Amino acid sequence: MTRPSSSAPSQRMLRIGEQVRAAITQVLQRGEVRDDVIEATVISISEVRMSPDLKIATAYVTPLGVSDHSFVIEALNRHARFIRGRLGPQLRQMKYMPEVRFRDDTSFDNYKKIDELLRSPEVSRDLDGDNDEQ
Repeated sequence: MTRPSSSAPSQRMLRIGEQVRAAITQVLQRGEVRDDVIEATVISISEVRMSPDLKIATAYVTPLGVSDHSFVIEALNRHARFIRGRLGPQLRQMKYMPEVRFRDDTSFDNYKKIDELLRSPEVSRDLDGDNDEQ
């Protein structure tokens, strides 16, 4: 069987990533991680990307209501082994429990920059010019 030539994630990687995301969310919602920084912060997990061999799970998180995300990311990475251990019951079907890594999700910042560009006077002037021609 030939391997796909694209670097896009497979359906299996996407499915397992979503299951890992849901499992991490449950662990955090139940307050199983005893850390002042994590307990005092609402954490949104937007995506979990799996490595092709499904042994590494990179979770992209956004701490809500916190200006400096680095403290929360560091606290999550400190407790990554504990969180990995708590994922077991939800991910029984997996041969290997993935190593969990936490990264700051910057996609919302990118969306904000794009939105600001689209609302800028130069772009709106160009868009208004298109409406006049029709």
